[in-house]
Amino acid sequence: MNSVSADERTDALDVANELRPVLLRLNRHLRRELAPLGVTAGQAALLHAIDTGVAVGVRELAERERLSRPRVTAAVDRLESLGLVTRTRSEVDRRRVELAVTAEGRRILRSARRRRTAWLAARLAQLDESERGSVANALPALERLLEVHP
Repeated sequence: MNSVSADERTDALDVANELRPVLLRLNRHLRRELAPLGVTAGQAALLHAIDTGVAVGVRELAERERLSRPRVTAAVDRLESLGLVTRTRSEVDRRRVELAVTAEGRRILRSARRRRTAWLAARLAQLDESERGSVANALPALERLLEVHP
């Protein structure tokens, strides 16, 4: 049984209803910053996941990103055709194919990070110091949202 009171649930619902569209719009703007780089947000996310993984293959990538293997395989095919990812046979297990981000893929990741950060910094600079402080103070709670499991 849930020990949260009806008032707390309503407050959480109210905040969720206000926060959700803001986050969606923010995400949409950040995604647009990728268009000039020729990659989608999903492709950039997979590039990042491959780049930060150790000897990652399609199966591990699909599990980590909670996507189907066929979907990840198709996405990796596209990234490979763009010259952003390579597939190589594992030295340890020749049956295994490992993924790696190419130098061009890393350049795209750096550019994506710079473009998104610049867009966000420009918007934050338009806020007054108190508003920027409020956003900064909310960051730990927003981060915790990602750690909370139902």
